[in-house]
Amino acid sequence: MKLTYESTLILHNIEVRQDQKNYIVEDATTGEFYEMPLICIDAITLIQKGFDLREVEEKLQKQYPEEDVDMVDFAQQLLDLELVQAVDGEEIVCKKEKEKLGFSWISPKVGRFFFNRKTMLLYTILFVVNIVLFIVHPSLLPNYKDLFVFDVMTFNILVWASVTFFLVFIHEMGHVLAIRAHDFPTKVEFGHRLFLVVLETDMSPVWKLSAKERNILYLAGMSFDTVILFIALIMQLLFQIHSQVLSGILAIIVFDTTLRMVYQCCIYMKTDLYYVFENMTACYNLMENGKRYIKGLFVPKFRVSNGELFNGEEKVVRFYGLFYVIGVTVTITLAVLFYIPQSVYMMRQTIPNLQKPISNLYFWDAALIMLQTVVMVSLLLYSWRKKYRNE
Repeated sequence: MKLTYESTLILHNIEVRQDQKNYIVEDATTGEFYEMPLICIDAITLIQKGFDLREVEEKLQKQYPEEDVDMVDFAQQLLDLELVQAVDGEEIVCKKEKEKLGFSWISPKVGRFFFNRKTMLLYTILFVVNIVLFIVHPSLLPNYKDLFVFDVMTFNILVWASVTFFLVFIHEMGHVLAIRAHDFPTKVEFGHRLFLVVLETDMSPVWKLSAKERNILYLAGMSFDTVILFIALIMQLLFQIHSQVLSGILAIIVFDTTLRMVYQCCIYMKTDLYYVFENMTACYNLMENGKRYIKGLFVPKFRVSNGELFNGEEKVVRFYGLFYVIGVTVTITLAVLFYIPQSVYMMRQTIPNLQKPISNLYFWDAALIMLQTVVMVSLLLYSWRKKYRNE
């Protein structure tokens, strides 16, 4: 599609909302959201009034004499974003389709029951109480051996996987209920963090809300994590549990929930706290610009130019670089304190069992563990190879 200064555009049905620094543009046709500065909003307004690109550019140059206005280039960007319905009367086929979201069967009243001013205060108090309980009773802190409830390692993995899936599901239901509190639809699907498979809730409707309201939705999963952790800690403290299995499951709940909450601090991945940080700073491409900033410290061609940032974002991007390093440090620390010792302990317990008779349960337990290890390492190496080959 050839654009000229005489071109006129018809845009999709667009809704514009003022945000903290700039404006959020919602394409009602595709359900996509974009952040734009005021000059872009003024350009869109003039385009919608029927002015051709030359007239729009002339008006903007008078209104913004210090800005370098190029309406042909801006119009091309609108085309690339598929915000344009027609150019010079010629209809543009939109390839994007508005995604169908669900969970509408959950009443907004249910969402508001779990997420309102009083409950958010309660979640905050419980979060502090959990920290106090760990300080006063250090024996409650997670230990890498908490996952080993049974002598048979395969049973341990099955129990751990089942408990983890249930806890992650509860976490995501926190996000779902917080979104439904505003009567927005959503969905839950599988995603990944590094090489870890995770569940993810579609949070795109948050852009219809104010920044303060968005933070509640981002923290909703951790709010439910806080309640689960509090219940597990109190049960360990106040009840004498004689069942080894129940005691072990409680320990796994504390272990898994605590480490997942610590992982939220690893904002070099797009964790819930990353979105809170991004939302509070109003820098909505923080990860991408942060990565370029860090790479640019060593490789000049990756340096972030001021043209890639909105005004005032330079300091935030540098500050994010510090948190990026802290997040990587937290990940390495967790691996050293928990995941590596777990793997070593599991191998020490299972490898000798390969010498047992083939009819022995522990032989097959060891064989399954070794097979699982080979598969997981192979998938990890494959994902790394694929990632770096495409970069």
